[in-house]
Amino acid sequence: MNLLKTSILASCLLIASSAIAQDGTIYPLERPDEPNAILLGTGGVENQPASETWFKQWGDPMARNITTATLTPFLPEPGKATGAAVLVAPGGGFRWLSLKNEGWEVAQALADQGIAAFVLKYRLRPTPESLDDFKETMNQTFAAATPPADSQAASRPAPAPFTLSDQLQDAEAAYAMIMDRAEEWGVDTNRLGMIGFSAGAGLTMHCTLNSKTMKLAFIGPIYGGMGSVEVPKDAPPMFNVIATDDFLFRGQFGVVDSWYKAGIPVEFHLYQNGGHGFGLGNPDRTSNRWFDAFMYWLEVNDFLAAY
Repeated sequence: MNLLKTSILASCLLIASSAIAQDGTIYPLERPDEPNAILLGTGGVENQPASETWFKQWGDPMARNITTATLTPFLPEPGKATGAAVLVAPGGGFRWLSLKNEGWEVAQALADQGIAAFVLKYRLRPTPESLDDFKETMNQTFAAATPPADSQAASRPAPAPFTLSDQLQDAEAAYAMIMDRAEEWGVDTNRLGMIGFSAGAGLTMHCTLNSKTMKLAFIGPIYGGMGSVEVPKDAPPMFNVIATDDFLFRGQFGVVDSWYKAGIPVEFHLYQNGGHGFGLGNPDRTSNRWFDAFMYWLEVNDFLAAY
């Protein structure tokens, strides 16, 4: 479990900083309407000085300082539903959420395949209200999290520890809501899984290892931390994706090896390129076919049987 916590922390720090450190300019964005979002009623965020705000980077809308968790359903067209369902957790280092690239677009793609999808907008760690201050704190985080190349490393402050208690509570509430409304939404509760991207992959893994209420049928951590974990006996099958040029890969196969040694089905796709945060895909990257592979994996494992 300590290895998992270390992996999640490293993921959070690096994910949260790398997008700022690269060439993606951040622009303020008016908060969009979310007419289908359902309140989960899990409370607020302790010591949160700012209200929820949105920004745009790489052309995608993103939200930060989220204090109210919601669930947004993306349901298949009538007659197309398979009964399978997926809870989708976007990433953003637990400091923001890439809701379009790793949430809405993925959920719509799943719904187009007859899978009921539900985007989890979970609570986040506080960030400064000012967008300039927000960018500065991300740059500082990057400096603290980047593996040192010199002898000054020892003088760098250690990142503050944190837990995922709020996020786990949000995921559990979302799972419970889907279970309660399964008949209304056309969900077979025996085929309800969860996928997550980056920090969302860390949350997916955290739920798998720690939740007492979520009984996921399958999980799909997409470009998440790769450290070894202690696998529960009743852990679900796993579909895992990462690219070799992702800073979270680092030549590690620990989580895949953990699943394999536990005797639980696991499929692993290591792509030549794709970087980090590619969502459904970026131009001319081998990782762009991961979603097709995921659909086939679900089909072969009988998760897409007719409802």
